[in-house]
Amino acid sequence: MTLLLTLRQINTKAINNMNMSDSGNSSQYSSRFYNKDLGGYVYKHPHPALTADCVIFGFDGSNLKILLVERALDPYKGMWALPGGFMKIDSLHGEPIDLCIEDTARRELREETNLKNVFLQQFKVFSKAGRDPRERVVTVAFIALVGPSKYAGTVKETKAGDDAANAMWWNFNALPPMAFDHPEIVEEAKKYLAEMIRVRPLAFQLLDDTFSMPELQKVYEAITGISFDRRNFQRKAIQSGWIEESEATINEDNIAPSFACEAAAPTSVCGNISRSLSGERSSRKRKRFSFRSKDDNEEDEGSIKDLFNFWK
Repeated sequence: MTLLLTLRQINTKAINNMNMSDSGNSSQYSSRFYNKDLGGYVYKHPHPALTADCVIFGFDGSNLKILLVERALDPYKGMWALPGGFMKIDSLHGEPIDLCIEDTARRELREETNLKNVFLQQFKVFSKAGRDPRERVVTVAFIALVGPSKYAGTVKETKAGDDAANAMWWNFNALPPMAFDHPEIVEEAKKYLAEMIRVRPLAFQLLDDTFSMPELQKVYEAITGISFDRRNFQRKAIQSGWIEESEATINEDNIAPSFACEAAAPTSVCGNISRSLSGERSSRKRKRFSFRSKDDNEEDEGSIKDLFNFWK
């Protein structure tokens, strides 16, 4: 913070001493705005701070969740917020700068939530005055999509210097009070995702490499808030050409008794279930599917809109 203030003070002093004018040739204009103390050009226009905020949607195999972090610093210390932070424009302690806003988003995800290599897409810019009490801040908002495997492995590791004290998955439709204008960002992200899954196969980013048809249907129902007929959904999903049957199958009865009974029944009942499962297991298996990427020549915008509109 001290370094930031020092740089701003130097910047302000340099601007005040420049005796700016729009007249003169280009070389005179350039010399007026070059400041050797800062090692570059300084301009008279004030600059807002730039941040990246990420709305992280995760699917645990049954329900859709959103990942939030607990702020460790003021403002809004102790409140829940979206993972994100300021773009790094100065190389301090040998750390690389953020070359683009996507670098900022990926770095903040890694530092605050331990998430790496997830689907990330920019969806809107939020720039309203007063959205941050510290200064004028413009944020570029992203959606991130996390499948069951990465969801299960997301564990927050608190590190010295992090401005996030904790990270937790929350129910898609039951979020806590949030800092800044993050409730508005989340609502816009939900709308964006609900619209995009109608025209693009983004829902597959919330699934593992292989998935069941009920899992795919649950993702669409959670995002859209619409219940679909099971047979009609399966027919349209297969007709879309975006999925293909996988060799992998899952035995629906192959569930560890302790997990299945953990919060559902008394110990005596769980014991009976355990003996029953160990004595004889059902041979019923559920088909698994995988995402099939298409060539550019195969992909047609009109057909995608029709095939992914399961509620038509």
